[in-house]
Amino acid sequence: MINDQLFYPNSIVVVGASNNTEKPGGKLLKNLLDTNYQGKLMVVNPRTSNVQGIESFESVGKLPAVDLAILAIPAELCVDAISILANNGVKAFIVISAGFSEESDEGALLEKQMVAIVDKHNACLIGPNCIGVLAPIHASVFTTPIPGLSKKGVDFISGSGATAVFIMESAIPKGLQFHSVISVGNSSQHGIEDVLAYLDETFDPKESSKIKLLYIENISNPDKLLRHAKSLISKGCRIAAIKAGSSEAGSRAASSHTGAMASSDLAVEALFRKAGIVRCYGREELTTVACIFSSEKITGKNIAIITHAGGPAVMLTDALEAGGLKIPKLKESQAKENLKQLLFSGSSVENPIDFLATGNAQQLESIIDACENDFDEIDAMAVIYGSPGLFPVREVYKTLDNKMKTCKKPIYPILPSVVNVKEDVAYFISSGNVSFPDEVLLGKALTKVYHTPCPSSESEPLSSCDVEKIKKIIDKALNGYQPPKVIHELFEALGILMAKEIVVENEEQAIDATMKLGFPLVMKVVGPIHKSDVKGVSLNINSGETVKKEFNRIMNIEGATAVIIAEMHKGTELFIGAKYEATFGHVMLCGLGGIFVEALKDVTSGLAPLSMQEAVSMIQNIKAYKILEGYRGTKPVNEKEFANILVRLSAFLRYATEIKELDINPLLADGDKIVAVDARIRIEHSS
Repeated sequence: MINDQLFYPNSIVVVGASNNTEKPGGKLLKNLLDTNYQGKLMVVNPRTSNVQGIESFESVGKLPAVDLAILAIPAELCVDAISILANNGVKAFIVISAGFSEESDEGALLEKQMVAIVDKHNACLIGPNCIGVLAPIHASVFTTPIPGLSKKGVDFISGSGATAVFIMESAIPKGLQFHSVISVGNSSQHGIEDVLAYLDETFDPKESSKIKLLYIENISNPDKLLRHAKSLISKGCRIAAIKAGSSEAGSRAASSHTGAMASSDLAVEALFRKAGIVRCYGREELTTVACIFSSEKITGKNIAIITHAGGPAVMLTDALEAGGLKIPKLKESQAKENLKQLLFSGSSVENPIDFLATGNAQQLESIIDACENDFDEIDAMAVIYGSPGLFPVREVYKTLDNKMKTCKKPIYPILPSVVNVKEDVAYFISSGNVSFPDEVLLGKALTKVYHTPCPSSESEPLSSCDVEKIKKIIDKALNGYQPPKVIHELFEALGILMAKEIVVENEEQAIDATMKLGFPLVMKVVGPIHKSDVKGVSLNINSGETVKKEFNRIMNIEGATAVIIAEMHKGTELFIGAKYEATFGHVMLCGLGGIFVEALKDVTSGLAPLSMQEAVSMIQNIKAYKILEGYRGTKPVNEKEFANILVRLSAFLRYATEIKELDINPLLADGDKIVAVDARIRIEHSS
């Protein structure tokens, strides 16, 4: 378990410290000295008696008691060193050495041996193969930059040391401050989820950082990540993360619609949505989102753009509007007229509010005051102010600094003149502010933050479902895609309405089925997975002769074993899918059905079990949602019933991990009535 000795050690030893600051052990020691670590600092180096002015111990066995040990020695020496140190009471280790599981099987064995020793002594280990830890009282990293740490800064946990450095280099010029940086490396004992858990369990609303950033390459414990992210957000924190490695080059050939789309990346997407984590895809986006987090929280979607440059305002307007935020025209009022009188001739107070290249600090103050106090339709302000080189801008930036600290509505400063007024931007940042150098990046990040849902509420209890009956059906089912009979039995137990259908194997049975179901009918092939691809579906069949003709045609399709004759239903085509992902559970998908599932891939994802809130959010985030609301005379889809089906399916799948893929396509929605017309279910029992 991660402990306080890792973050707040009274004493530190650097094993493998060096006078050569181009070596990791030398640079790490120099960073500790340069940042004035106040505890007792010791070093171990058998080849010299003094390292960077500190008396050196010949071996770890001769050390006095110490809280934190940092190892910068060859991998093959680490196991013995940790064994001796742990026996002497060391409770926290950072192993920056490489040459472990990332390199060879032999290295992986050494890594396991280290962990076994640390576990035995109830100690904690970060690494190996990491850059170290930046904590409030010590800078135990062998890299730069070393940002000044602040209680107002962010806690940043990274699965990659080099990426952590690059993200800090992206953040510092924006004015983003750090509270801690933890590079977990190989995560041999503790990964990102464990560090997040520690930050949650030790959270102090007065002292702890309220912004958490994550760079993740592997999620080994999704439940733990979900639990502690939701807990931290409930305590007032905000979290953004990059999950790298989302592509699946050379992935398996898809065996169903759901199988084609439900990759581990959709599982990550679903997990982040459920947790309330803002997902980012690059360093600049992550640090921009973090800067947004450091401002007041936006409560509405109406933004005022305040600018002295037309072009950036246009680009920001486009970015915000494309993401669903609004740049409303200001309502006619006396306040608007008064503001116009304070600006130079030619200024615009429509929104964007353009006060020209010659606009000054007093005018900016008046505009911000009007947006804060008089324009009720405005929820936040974006201020674009660079410099064409005409006059000093320090007073403008002082005004902006003051307003950012006093206004209740969030203000996002876009300061693009990083050459013309470099020193003034540095002054603004040194006053504790953040700056956004690019308006489009801000616009895209702001829309992403705004649209990220709050953490989900608890999932709905499983009701109106015969769980015992479902379990019996699954237990009896053979591995593989299930026949129509099993699918009908499962849907009946789930309370999902399905079109009546009969499986037939000859013409006589086909005619008999026709008499029972009546016209119009649908005929579908049994055997091939993708029925449409092999022309195995016939619609609007209205005569016995057509039944015979289509029966013979379909039975001649390669792989056909029978024909399904079913009721013909009409309505808006919907899609629901579920895919079991190891460690994550079932990923739920929904979207438009029919061929649109594959052609448009317009689906949203959620992690089972879903709450009603999550299901509704999934539905409303479909890009083609307007079609569900009713389009050109079509009936609107009963959104509540669609969500109910999603919730029921997701709840039952908790008890049915044998179901690896479930694919309902289409569900036909005709007003309040939603009927499953076609479905596939793949069951795989564990051996």
